[in-house]
Amino acid sequence: MKICLSLVHLTTASLLLLHIASAQSDLPQARIVSSNVDPEQVVVLHLRPGYVSSVRVLEEVSSVVLGDPGTFKADHSEAEPRLVFFKATSVKPAQTNALITTRGGHEISLSLVSQGKSDRSEPVDYVLNCERPRSFLIASTHSIFVVGGTKNVVAENQPTSTAPEKPGRQEQDLLRSERIENPHWEGKQLRVAVGQAIEKEQQMAVPFAVLNSSARTIELLPPQIQLAGTSKDKHRKAIKAEPVAIKDYWITSRRLAPGARADGIVVFERPVFKESRERLLLAVAQAEEVDRPVLAPIAFVAPVSGGAK
Repeated sequence: MKICLSLVHLTTASLLLLHIASAQSDLPQARIVSSNVDPEQVVVLHLRPGYVSSVRVLEEVSSVVLGDPGTFKADHSEAEPRLVFFKATSVKPAQTNALITTRGGHEISLSLVSQGKSDRSEPVDYVLNCERPRSFLIASTHSIFVVGGTKNVVAENQPTSTAPEKPGRQEQDLLRSERIENPHWEGKQLRVAVGQAIEKEQQMAVPFAVLNSSARTIELLPPQIQLAGTSKDKHRKAIKAEPVAIKDYWITSRRLAPGARADGIVVFERPVFKESRERLLLAVAQAEEVDRPVLAPIAFVAPVSGGAK
């Protein structure tokens, strides 16, 4: 009788251990990863149905856009301004992209990947910490300047709609030396002008200015550079607009009150060549009119003397 009871207890303990082991095997391989905020790179975020993954950025989040909101979900709360939560809502394998834009002007491109509930071998990124990238340095015969991101800097006699940070001496000198004094504006409500470019070893730094001529406060999206071409027919309709990768940019403010102006510099690697019908263009758009950017032409070859005056 005692032997039977011992066997029962042993069997029960074995079943309990097997149940615990099975439950532990169902748990995913959890990871906490870190990545530099590089606008030219896409960060892969591994998700799994039934789990939430959080992305922590260095600045307050301005907007979050999902490529496929039917299979993935993104949540952002003002109570946690630097956190974005992503969930896979479909039990089937799926993938899409997401774009996080911060109030400081940085963009974080994500590739969301979920293998579904059937595949339990893939890891799950519980937390993704976005780290600050190294500053981008550009040297030229005109001046040496650092473009490390978007900062609020106030120039003399320049209105702004946000409370700026106190500028350093280097930022003040940069703003004064590169500020466009007599801008040639493009656009109507949103007006954009570019200055004289500085070029060194295929890398160009182009100063630009943005003016809010509307009667309402606007928020600017990060500037874009594109190589646009036109057809040979008499209507000369645009046939392509290829994006040019931006290394870095700097702008005094992205929120402009009516009549306010912002000044900045965009840094990019110039294409080696172009067709005769193609032009380099700076594209600036409002957050609420992303499909209607203002285009300002940029000289393909910078003057030998360099520097904006």
